[in-house]
Order: sequence, then C-alpha cells, then structure tokens
Amino acid sequence: MNTVKKTYRVAIGGIFTESNHLVGQPTTLADFERTELLRGPHILEVGEGVVGGALSVLVERGAEVLPTLFASAYPGGALTRECYLELKDGLITRLQEALPFDAMIAPLHGAAAVDEVGDLEGDLLGTIRAMLGPDIPIVVTLDCHAHVTEKMVANADALLAWETYPHRDAFDTGVRGARMILDILEGKLKPAMAMAKVPALVSGFNGNTDPPGPFADLMQFAKSKEGQGSVVSTSVFLVQPHLDLADMGSGGLVITHENLDEAIGLATEVAERYWGRRFDLEPQVWKPAQAVAAGLEMEGGPILLLEVSDCVGGGATGDGVAALDALLKADLSEPPALAMVVDPEAQRICREAGLGGTVQLELGHKLDPRWARPISVTGRVEELTDGRFLYSGGIWSGQWGEMGPSAKLKVGSVEVLISTHATYDWADEQYTSMGMDTRNAKFIVVKNPMNYRVAYAGRYEEAFVLDTPGPTTASLASVDFQSLQRPYFPKDRDIPGLRPTIYQHRPEN
Repeated sequence: MNTVKKTYRVAIGGIFTESNHLVGQPTTLADFERTELLRGPHILEVGEGVVGGALSVLVERGAEVLPTLFASAYPGGALTRECYLELKDGLITRLQEALPFDAMIAPLHGAAAVDEVGDLEGDLLGTIRAMLGPDIPIVVTLDCHAHVTEKMVANADALLAWETYPHRDAFDTGVRGARMILDILEGKLKPAMAMAKVPALVSGFNGNTDPPGPFADLMQFAKSKEGQGSVVSTSVFLVQPHLDLADMGSGGLVITHENLDEAIGLATEVAERYWGRRFDLEPQVWKPAQAVAAGLEMEGGPILLLEVSDCVGGGATGDGVAALDALLKADLSEPPALAMVVDPEAQRICREAGLGGTVQLELGHKLDPRWARPISVTGRVEELTDGRFLYSGGIWSGQWGEMGPSAKLKVGSVEVLISTHATYDWADEQYTSMGMDTRNAKFIVVKNPMNYRVAYAGRYEEAFVLDTPGPTTASLASVDFQSLQRPYFPKDRDIPGLRPTIYQHRPEN
C-alpha cells in the first residue's frame, strides 16, 4: 500500500450549493436537510461524489480524516443569512474542535451566494483562513460553473474544478484534491495559482466538455498544458451566469509548482481564448409553438423540448409550464408527450381525487409567479407516489431524490408529472419513477440544458432550446442585473481594449 511518511491529520468539510439571484425563493436550512446535511462521523460513510473521492485517497494513504460538516442542496435562490450562519458556525466550530491538524480539503461549489453577504465561498474561506493562519494548506474543489473571486484565490492554496459537463467526474475531482493535499504536505508541491477571467456570461447549453463544442475546445487546450513546464493543474470556468454579483466572469485557473509567472501567462491565454469563443457559446432558441410544429414534421422521436429557463439545476423552482402549454395547444395524438412541473397545490388536488379521478387545475407558476400565469388543465390522475427516486449518475449518484408526494396526470395525449419539491434532473429518473416511458414518447420536456446529452444519448431525434420566461434563461442579453456592472457580454458585443482580470496566490516560503 502506498502510504505517506507520517500520519497526517486532514480535516474535510464544506457547504455545497449553486445560487441564482433571479429566483424568487431563498434557499433555507430545510433545503439542505431535505438533500444532504452530514455532521461529524456521518461524512465518513459517503462513498460517492467529491467527498467520496477525497475520502478514498486519504484513507488508502493512511491519513487521519477529521470530518466536520458537509451540507449540499439543490440549486436555488441565495441562502438566507440565518441558514448560512448556522451552517458556517457548525463547520467552524467543528474545525476548531479538530485542531491541531495539518491540512483541510473543502468540497465547495463556487457559485453560492448569501443574502447581505454575497460571495459564500469567499466569506467562508476567509473565515477559515483567519482561524487556521497561513501555514495550514487548504485545497478546494469547485464546480466548473463557479464564480471564482479574489477572496477565494487569496484564501485557498489550490482551487480545482470539475472537468466534465454534463458532470460525471465529481468523485475523480475529490481524488485529485486529496492527492494534491498530500503532495503539498509531503513537500512535493508548492502551489502558485492564478485566475484570469473575462466578462462573458453565457448559459450552459454550449458548455459541454465532450467535443465538438467551444467549451470542449477550451477545456482540451487547458488540459493539454498539464505536465508541461511547471504546470500541475488547469481549470476552465463557465461561470453560473444567473448570479448578480460584482466582477462576474469566465476564464481559466492555473496551478504551477512555484512558478507564478507561468501560471499567470497560461491563465491569461485561456481567458483570452474564452473571449474569442463567446459568440459560439450563445445558443439558437425557438419559441415553444415553433419547436412543437417543427417536431411534428419529423418522423419518430423523441423530440426534446429544452425548457432551460426553468432549470432546477440552475436554481429555478421548476414550476414553468410554457412548453406544456404549447404541447396542449397542439392537440397531439399518440404517442404521448411528457412534461413535468412543481406544483404542491395541484399535486394535493390530484391526491384528493385519487387514482382514476378527474381534476380541473390551475397549473404552474405558483412558486415563482413573476414569469407567467398558471394554465388551466383538465385531466385524469393515473399515478400517485411518494416521489422518491434513485439517481443513476451525476453529482448525487447513488443518492435518493425527494420530489415529495407526486402525481401523474393524463391530459389528452400529454402525461404531466406534478411534484411537491423541485429536484435536480440528471437523467430521466423522475419520469421513469412515475411509470412514464421516455423511450416511446413523441415529445419530452427537459429542464436541464446539458444532462439530456447523457440521459437520451443516441435515442432522441432532435433537441430544441426554447425561448421561454424564467430565471435560468438561455441567453443573458435581456437580463437587467443590479450589482453586476457593464460592460459584459452579451449585453455588450465587443469591449475595446479588454484585458483579463487576474487574481493570484503566491506560495509561502
């Protein structure tokens, strides 16, 4: 067995979620309790995700792991101050109780925000660094959609991002983070780090890391530089564009062994290449009725209607019904069309009617009503469940998803999944848990801009990105931010004289 030279004590803990300032509902402690809130030894039981990957390396190499607090929640609005302070205090208290230790690994997202605080990760890492001092290394894992801030770079020794979108390397990123921690402790690595970013805000639709695609090209370029010169690690960030914080931007982060100039140079090149691909990262969009009409002209299916403006994975509430409305107005015949909506009130009415009951509903846009009005539907209740399903992959692989009490409503040839809670959609687990056949449907409404490439790989006829109202829009051109100041793309198509913003962290002597 490959063991370290001494038994290092390594703390692990973090707060993991993604925020969206265009969402009307805040993220509260209940959201973490419903998803994942682990304290102390319970963290050691995790076998998947970033935490599982980090633990696998630390345990194998003989380190003593000090579990503190790890909380994760589905994306949503900014955390309430009360929620954040309770989680932060719990983490900091457990870190203090674990002292002395040699290093810390912090699995974070990088795009979380807190009411009255702003940058969650920067604030949390600043507090941890102030408590630990400059000599205890902190390695942080991030989503590749992180909003990397100056405080994050200043207070971490190394930031490592996931390398895949759709996300399927959370475990591997935890492995990389833990190995880097041990390399630092053994004196094999003195990380010099630089982040370079440009003010480009685009949705994730063209952000796939599997070629072909503009983001895939950028990721491939950055990763090809690892192992050259003193370059140890590279990350490319397509920032979560629905945050409303100052200094938003996308670009590259580079870690070298002691060579800060090389880190700055390569990070700058990645950011400049990113700016050069900004137009390629913007998607073509369709009005829902146009997409349905185009799909009906095609043989076979399924035809995917990507209602990305209502993406729970980006923080939306999942209560949008624009695509469903277009399907109902098209007066479809069999095979069925599938759609989903989060509407606790409608689900309750279905449950009261019972299996086989006929209900009249005002459906959708009750949780975040700023975007549109509910639609009127009449249908038959065909399935009632507790809403539990097992994730087959992605960042919550192997964990149970909790839609809460849920119903399947048949409206003509359209089957509608009505749930109580919003849940991240990785593949088609929500639909299949309700007995809805995704393999033989004509249309399927999908509310994630990327994961459909995994869920329906090789078995969909076409995918249309819909132009619909909501907090996770396909393009940021029409969004009016309050804290983010211009110029930025796509509000500004060109910015003469633009130079990337550079954040840097020099290794301690």
